[in-house]
Amino acid sequence: MSWWHVFRCELKTIYTNPALLLTVFGGIVMYSFLYPLPYSQQLPRDQSIVVVNLDNTSTSRELERMVDATPQVSITQHVYSLEAAQQLLNQGDVHGILLIPRHFSRDLLLGKSPTLAYAGDAAYFLVYGTVVEGLATAGGTLSAKAKVSRMVMSGENLVLASQQYAPIHLSMQPVFNPTNGYINYIVPAVFVLILHQTLLIAAGLLGGGQNEQRQANKKGYWSECQPIDLWSTRTLILLLTYIPLVMYYFGFSFEFYGISKLASIWHLFAMTLPFLLAVIFTGMVIGELIPRREIATVIVVLSSLPLVFCAGFVWPISELPRVLYWLAQFAPSTPAINGFLRLNQMGASFEQVLPYFWQLWVQVLVYGALALWLMKRKSTVNSIA
Repeated sequence: MSWWHVFRCELKTIYTNPALLLTVFGGIVMYSFLYPLPYSQQLPRDQSIVVVNLDNTSTSRELERMVDATPQVSITQHVYSLEAAQQLLNQGDVHGILLIPRHFSRDLLLGKSPTLAYAGDAAYFLVYGTVVEGLATAGGTLSAKAKVSRMVMSGENLVLASQQYAPIHLSMQPVFNPTNGYINYIVPAVFVLILHQTLLIAAGLLGGGQNEQRQANKKGYWSECQPIDLWSTRTLILLLTYIPLVMYYFGFSFEFYGISKLASIWHLFAMTLPFLLAVIFTGMVIGELIPRREIATVIVVLSSLPLVFCAGFVWPISELPRVLYWLAQFAPSTPAINGFLRLNQMGASFEQVLPYFWQLWVQVLVYGALALWLMKRKSTVNSIA
C-alpha cells in the first residue's frame, strides 16, 4: 500500500467522522464565541450593596452618595442593623455590605480614624474585588477631603493642601492588561488550551476507534499499511487542519475581542509548529493506549481544569505542589501557554521564550517516537496473530 493511498484513506476517515469534525470545527468555533461571552463587559460593574448607616449625619450621607457614584457599586437597599444586612447578603439579594459606625462624622472632624466595615460575597472573586474596590475608593476620597479641609483651616494654601495631603502619590499603569479586563487576562491562554484539548481528542478518537475495530476482528487500511506511513499521514493531515484554526484564534478572534497582538507572525508560527506536533503525537499515544474512542474525551475533559491551574496564569506556580508542577510540564499546553502569552501579550523577544520553544520540541521527539513505537508494536502483534 503506497503512502498516497494511506493518505487518501486517512483523509477520508478523518473528514467523514462526525464526532471528530464536531469536536474540531464545531468545538473551536463555538468556544471562540461562547467562552468570552460572559466576560464581554470585561469587569463587573454596578454591584448591588446594602448600607447600614448607624451615624445618620450629613457627612455619612455624603459618603453614601460618593459610594453610589462609583462605577463599581450601586446602593440598592438601606437597613438599620448588621443582622438584617447579613440576611440580605446570605439570600443573594445584594453582593456587599457597607457599615458606617456611630460617631463617624464626629471622629472624622476630630482627626481620628473612624473604621468603615466592608463585606462582600467572596464566592465570586471578581464581584468581591469590585465591591471592595468601589467602597475603598469612596472612603479614601472622603478621607482625603477631610484632611484637605483641616489643612486649609490650619492656614495651608488650598492648592498646596490638595497636593500634599498624602505623603505618597501612586501613578499606576497596567502593563500587560491595559484594560484591566478579564478577556485580555484569561482568554488568550484559554484559547491555547482549547486548541490543545480539541486536537488531543481528535487524535485520540482516531486511535481509539481503530482499536475498537481491531478488537472486533475488523480489517482496514490501518492494519495493512506500514506504521510509519500511518504515523506520517495522520500527523500531516491534523497539522494542516489545525494551522488555519490557530490563525482563526490568533487572528480573527483576537481582533474581534480587542486582545493585544504584539508578536510577529513568524514568531507565532515558529511556536505554533512544535506545539501542534507535540499535541498530535500526545494524542496518538493516548489513542494507541485506550481500548475505546470515547475514553479519549473523558481523559481530556478531566485534565482540562488541572492544566488551567498548573499553567501558571490563573494560580501562581510558587503555590503549586511540586508534584503537580512537574507533572504539568509533560503536557504540551504548559510551555505553549507560557510561550504564547509572553510573545503575543507581553511583547517578549523570541530569545526570551526559547526555553518553552525547546521544551515543545523535546516533547515532539519523545511523544512522536513513542507513538511510532506503539504503532509498530501493534502492527507486529497483529501480523503474528
